[in-house]
Amino acid sequence: MVLFFERMFPSANMALIKDEFPVLVDTGFGSDWAETERLIREAGISPETLQLIVNTHYHSDHVGGNHQLQKKYGTKIAAHKWEADLINACHPEACCAEWLDQPVEQYRIDRRLSDGDEIHTGRRILQVVHTPGHTLGHISLYEPEEKILICGDLFHKNDIGWINIFREGVAAVQQSIESLERLASLPIRHAFSGHGPALDNPLVAIDHARNRLEKWLHAPEKMAWHACKRIFAYTLMMYDGLSKDEINTYLPSCGWFRDFARYSFQLQPDEFVPILLDEMLRSKAASWRGDDLIATTTYQPPTREWMERSSKPRVWTTEGYHS
Repeated sequence: MVLFFERMFPSANMALIKDEFPVLVDTGFGSDWAETERLIREAGISPETLQLIVNTHYHSDHVGGNHQLQKKYGTKIAAHKWEADLINACHPEACCAEWLDQPVEQYRIDRRLSDGDEIHTGRRILQVVHTPGHTLGHISLYEPEEKILICGDLFHKNDIGWINIFREGVAAVQQSIESLERLASLPIRHAFSGHGPALDNPLVAIDHARNRLEKWLHAPEKMAWHACKRIFAYTLMMYDGLSKDEINTYLPSCGWFRDFARYSFQLQPDEFVPILLDEMLRSKAASWRGDDLIATTTYQPPTREWMERSSKPRVWTTEGYHS
């Protein structure tokens, strides 16, 4: 049985394969760790019996619960080999956390996955499909018996994953299109993505995603706007809003913001601040709550205390780290 959990931001969705050897796909944002554990228990699985966590990719909203599950229960974690190597080396670029300014507590990858690998859960087999684009190490999981696809952030019901050409490469859009075409060749009955509801007609969603990506090939500024709005909205969720003074200071300090400003829009970061702010309001991605700009999407903000005590890979250590 594959159980799907649609979760509130800042956490991504989860899938739990309830079988002889239970497997959890993605673990949400770190501040939602207690909820992650509760959802597993309410599904009738004791967290200590989890055989494996599989991450579709290494962004904070998908891997944030890894640390606590691994530390508390010794749960093994699997990810694509390219992302696994960065994580286990404590590379400062791991999880793209520094560039995005998103906290991720340390964890270790125990199983390096490649395209075509199989994950056995007892009566089921999950097939690993390498689907790069959103990240280079992004994977999807296909269960052939019930024709179920777990597709991470490659595509959603009414959206697609944002594209990061500055960390994933300028061919990321083409890679996403090829990944979609590969998935479209599979017989899919149900699909579960990293955000939003389950997809009862996944091939239609794949077609919509491919059409949008093809438009981005000819209008890369649309791709850049999509990414900027998604990243900034996520930031507003993490901090539960920012004042205008905070925004003016915070945005130019972020790697993602500086790169998009200079290379996608040919602007200095300070010049791009009011332009992005106007676009967030125009598109209704954010609104003012008193003096603070907040994300309009429903979310459950982390506490300031959690944000302050959490960490990024630049302070992880390979010495003496045990799960």
